[in-house]
Amino acid sequence: MDRFESMRAFVAVATSGGFASAARQLGLSPPAVTRAVAALETRIGTRLLNRTTRVVRLTDAGERFLADCRRIIAEVEDAEAAAAGSHRDLRGRIGVTASAMFGRLHVTPIALDFLRLHPGVEIRTLFVDRVVNLLEEGLDVAVRIGHLPDSSLTAVRVGSVRRVVCASPAYLAARGTPQTPGDLTAHDTVAFSGLTPAREWSFAASATVSLAPRFTTNLPDVAIASVLAGHGLAMLLSYMVASELEEGQLIAVLTGWEPLPLPVHVVHGAGRRASARVRAFVDHAVAGLRRFQSPVHGAGGGVDPA
Repeated sequence: MDRFESMRAFVAVATSGGFASAARQLGLSPPAVTRAVAALETRIGTRLLNRTTRVVRLTDAGERFLADCRRIIAEVEDAEAAAAGSHRDLRGRIGVTASAMFGRLHVTPIALDFLRLHPGVEIRTLFVDRVVNLLEEGLDVAVRIGHLPDSSLTAVRVGSVRRVVCASPAYLAARGTPQTPGDLTAHDTVAFSGLTPAREWSFAASATVSLAPRFTTNLPDVAIASVLAGHGLAMLLSYMVASELEEGQLIAVLTGWEPLPLPVHVVHGAGRRASARVRAFVDHAVAGLRRFQSPVHGAGGGVDPA
């Protein structure tokens, strides 16, 4: 196996977490993949992977080399595509991450549309409610909600989402509608820990209110179901409850006290050196997210375009 194919084998092992899974991915035997990685380590003169009977982990040198291998493989694939005619025939894998609910509602349709346009592309998604390190988890693109820290990532702003306090009509009819944030202390509240990890909700004009939620969950779907069932008020992101607000199942309150919207960005880590398929997906995702407008735009739902 030549050096380039050995690099492919190493990337497959590092990404899949094992030699057997990498072999299945590459259509090779596990011994062939083991020999390829061993030959690569011998050529370089350092260990890239720590192996045990149960797990395979990157060494420090392996983590650095993995990033270079991915870049080299992407550049070779781009060169092959260019020599074959054009970048219209995109090939290869793209790793995409977003928060769980946003990924399901808005990134998945964009990804599936991209697959339809580019049959040679594979997309792997990781939709989780945490900030994912693109390099460590072998991903290319992230859709992130919130203010970005300074980093080497390239970011394109596509819009914003609002933080909305809402409740069911039945709850508000029984308990009244809060007029100021301070009124919330007299109400039952449901906390979505992904947005309000502390027991303090923030509002416009630096107003904050300390609460004692009767129910706390890390899943937005569960928080929404609890509020729909009349268990109190919750602060959620506008896209999460867009359909419920439009249909009148939930009512937004304290709209004049909403804090500033949170920005939504599409980010990737390779800058101008990103592969053609990654650049194409970023362009597609940016256009798709900017086109999306909530049917209750201005009333608490969806993604407001940038």
